[in-house]
Amino acid sequence: MQEISFYKYQGTGNDFVMIDGINSDINLSIQNIKDICHRKFGVGADGLIILKKHPSLHFEMDYYNADGTQSMCGNGGRCAVQFAKQLGIIENTYHFLAIDGEHTATIEEDGVHLKMKDVHKVDFINGHYVLNTGSPHYIKFVEDVQLTNVVEEGRKIRYNDTYKAEGINVNFVQTLDDTTIFVRTYERGVEDETFSCGTGVTAASLVSAHNERGFNRIEVKTLGGNLAVEFDRIGEENFGDVWLCGPAELVFEGKIKVDK
Repeated sequence: MQEISFYKYQGTGNDFVMIDGINSDINLSIQNIKDICHRKFGVGADGLIILKKHPSLHFEMDYYNADGTQSMCGNGGRCAVQFAKQLGIIENTYHFLAIDGEHTATIEEDGVHLKMKDVHKVDFINGHYVLNTGSPHYIKFVEDVQLTNVVEEGRKIRYNDTYKAEGINVNFVQTLDDTTIFVRTYERGVEDETFSCGTGVTAASLVSAHNERGFNRIEVKTLGGNLAVEFDRIGEENFGDVWLCGPAELVFEGKIKVDK
């Protein structure tokens, strides 16, 4: 058995187990990750993040979904930056590596602002949108998102013949006004609805742009709280300078024993 110190963070209800791999060597198996994220027998989380040293950037973020698969996570990235500050990495601007490449972030009064990847392709399929914001997302607009059975309907799309092999995150979006949307997400890797999904909120915001060209800011409501996405729309399928903005908070810390 090995004992590991952990820190539990959340960003609008999207929760993560954070582990310091900068100051100590951490080796976890996929089964370890599943056990730690289990909500009945472990700490409980949507995902697990290990911060590691990087030769030229402030850190590297290894993100794992609750089932042990890897992807980019927007809310996880914001929490990772807040965790890096807790570990003593204090900068005006943070630069770190994630599975989808390098990211930039700042800590502001309203939370962590994380620069997401540019998007150059949006598919419109059967009245719905598919795009990749670090993770693949399916966007479906609905009249009343609160009445939507997110798990049942999301699972049907995630496991249909088109997406079941690699999986896709499914977002149900209600337009509240010209600059505000409400998003609920069924996340692959968690295989359930999460209170918030950063890459999903980003994807939903891009296809909800109110300005055909130039600066956009979309306010986003989720079950876990409020986020905002700022971006420049360069063309019909081109979006740059994309920022995901919102809170990232430490919930508690502790130690857990796991099998080696």
